[in-house]
Amino acid sequence: MKSPVLVEESVPRTSAAPSVPERQPASFVLSLVAAQGLVSLALFTPVVVSLSLRVSQIAPHDKTSALSTVLAVGALLALIGNPLFGALSDRTSSRFGRRRPWLVGGMVVGTVGLLVAGAAGNVAVLTLGWAITQLGLNATLAALSATVPDRVPEQQRGRVSGAVGMMTYVAMVVGSFLAQALTSHPVLLFGVPGVFGLVGVALLARALRGERPADRASLPPFRIGAFVRSFWVSPRTHPDFAWNFVGRFLIFAGMATVTSYEFYFVQDRLGKNDSAAAGTLGVATLLMTVGAVIGSLGIGAYSDRIGRRKPFVFLGASIAVVGLALIAAAHSTSAFYLAMALFGLGLGAYLAVDTALTVGVLPNPTDAAKDLGVLNIANALPQSLIPVIAPVFLAIGSAAHTDYTALYAFGAVAALLGATAIRFVRSVA
Repeated sequence: MKSPVLVEESVPRTSAAPSVPERQPASFVLSLVAAQGLVSLALFTPVVVSLSLRVSQIAPHDKTSALSTVLAVGALLALIGNPLFGALSDRTSSRFGRRRPWLVGGMVVGTVGLLVAGAAGNVAVLTLGWAITQLGLNATLAALSATVPDRVPEQQRGRVSGAVGMMTYVAMVVGSFLAQALTSHPVLLFGVPGVFGLVGVALLARALRGERPADRASLPPFRIGAFVRSFWVSPRTHPDFAWNFVGRFLIFAGMATVTSYEFYFVQDRLGKNDSAAAGTLGVATLLMTVGAVIGSLGIGAYSDRIGRRKPFVFLGASIAVVGLALIAAAHSTSAFYLAMALFGLGLGAYLAVDTALTVGVLPNPTDAAKDLGVLNIANALPQSLIPVIAPVFLAIGSAAHTDYTALYAFGAVAALLGATAIRFVRSVA
């Protein structure tokens, strides 16, 4: 099959930056939100529950280090794949448009990877399946995230970004309870979320019918060296982009300490078995989602109303820091629930407004997917680094490999530094 990046088609061309309408109808927004939620279900169900559960079944005596390996390899490929596929989608000239080939193709590949992971009988095959999943789903996510600057006008971005951001938490809740029902069926545990992701992508692809391809004549010739160099965004030339990158990296480092090891936290500190741990995570994630809904929709809409972003990004990140500190100190299920609710409130507020802030600091709107992919390195890199360094914190103290207090305290400090970095952004109020 010919590459969508290189094929010339006899269809009308447009500039690389499509015109943004004055307002998007509710049907389009719903398709975008549904796609984000269902693709997130495919991605975050393994991150929150399925991978930890499968690793504990395959390698019960070395579960934390084995999980670190699986997560680190997958996150490294996400780190490479997201900006790469984002840049390629900016240049795609197929008759199906710029984004749709990557939305659909990435989700198909990601679902294959999920099925490989579900069928794995050892850590090596599980790692391979998760690597394929991360490559595929990051192609989808790169195109999906670019749809906001492509199609959503500035006056709607706070609300739309809030709804899109909220779907990550909804996916975590649904995924936790889904995993609880499928703990004894590994292939279904990984495969069912992938099928839901395919449905979400199909809905958005239908809403994007008529999307025009990139104008090949307006793009420079494709050269590997220039393509690689294009991912460098000079901090001196674009300091606000750089500060947003630093802030995101540190805040997502704090978030990764929770999402990577909360299943084992519930098992080891709160004393839950596999099924009970998945159920406890489901309740905790539900409470986190309630907090995220309040923070995301409320703060996002208010940010649109007054036209300011930065104070709410800082506020949301600061609340998430408090939630992380409380998770570090939690030794009971009720304390864990309270901490997760507060953590969700902060993250919901942060993610809702930070997405709108991010669009405001992009160096070049015509390269939106590529630049968002570069920023998404700040999301993906902590997911690769935290599993590598987490065993150091888990081994602190007398209970080797179970010192979650040190790990989550580190996450709180990282997120606090990230909140501080956002204050140095100058071009967005």
